[in-house]
Amino acid sequence: MRVCFGWRQFLLFVTLVFFLTRLISVLELHHDPAGSHQTKTKKYNHLVFGPAAGEGLPNRLQCKGHKALNKSHISSSSNTSNGGDGVTFVTVFTVYNSSVGSGSSESTIVGKVSYNKVDRSMAILNTFINFIRLMMPQSNTVILTDPASSLPLKRNRVMVYPIQGEYSRDKLMLQRIRSYIAFLEEKLKEQSRKPGKRISNIIFTDSDIAVVGDVGEIFTKYEDFHVALTFRNNKQQPLNSGFIAVRGTRDGILRAKIFLEEVLKVYSSKYMEASRMLGDQLAIASVVKSHTSLNAKAFSAHQPFLEGINGASVLFVPCEVYNWTPPEGAGQFHGMPLDVKVVHFKGSRKRLMLESWNFLQSSSSHDLSDMLCLVLSSGRTKYDF
Repeated sequence: MRVCFGWRQFLLFVTLVFFLTRLISVLELHHDPAGSHQTKTKKYNHLVFGPAAGEGLPNRLQCKGHKALNKSHISSSSNTSNGGDGVTFVTVFTVYNSSVGSGSSESTIVGKVSYNKVDRSMAILNTFINFIRLMMPQSNTVILTDPASSLPLKRNRVMVYPIQGEYSRDKLMLQRIRSYIAFLEEKLKEQSRKPGKRISNIIFTDSDIAVVGDVGEIFTKYEDFHVALTFRNNKQQPLNSGFIAVRGTRDGILRAKIFLEEVLKVYSSKYMEASRMLGDQLAIASVVKSHTSLNAKAFSAHQPFLEGINGASVLFVPCEVYNWTPPEGAGQFHGMPLDVKVVHFKGSRKRLMLESWNFLQSSSSHDLSDMLCLVLSSGRTKYDF
């Protein structure tokens, strides 16, 4: 009997502990419904600075605080640039849930400006355009968008180009490839209607990039490619779709269209479970691997190379120059190369993009290299945005 009574006490004690634990969990969840107390990576609503990677390394940006100690490549590139003449940047952009400028209870403050969810997306798009206008003022920018979106963009050399499609969040990456193809088809039609008309070289990019150098030189420095892709030393995702360059000739545009059509076919048949993110990059990598014998070693050398893919001459250029991303760039590439052309503020780094532009505009003593020091020293911080 004593044994049974002891077990009853034990079971009663265990049951009581279980219910108390559940009660505490419910109270915590009620107090913090987002579960932020369980977040592994802390995010910040302000810039947090640390040491700038690459200190003492050759051909890397050297910083003292937010002041650049060397800036020769970056400064000279803008002086010798043709201003982006003959280059068109093309990005896909849409807004969700509400109209631009509408009120929202969810707001973010960057500098002295408060943004609701839609307006901060527009701020990113405008900052994307600002960097292009600063570095390549003679280039053009085309925004491919949902016809239902009303984008208040009235800026010099910027055109909004509606393309019918499915722009839901879950299908946006898939739609982006479709929109690229539709844009290239229209360029081919234009060339057929006006055979002598000059066609600009095309650079498809994400809208969360900052052009910080003369990207257009890729078309003169490397003359034998139809399409250019950026690569990194990443076995699972060696190619990044945030930067795709297309030579503005009929052959270049046609080859790029055929290449992207194959990417779309692979995407739709193999990677629909990743349609919200990464599916396009996985599909591009699959197409490249199906036509070449490239292995991981090819993407670890950080040197440009050419490959023939289904009739197209494809140039592979390193992300460290044409698609540098914090924090991956600071770590994988041991700092920031002096000849970096594009900084990609993907994911949680979009606040840093706005903060960087604000820093650049806040004082006449701040130049582009100083701004890059700010990016480099905050490159391992993730921000709420």
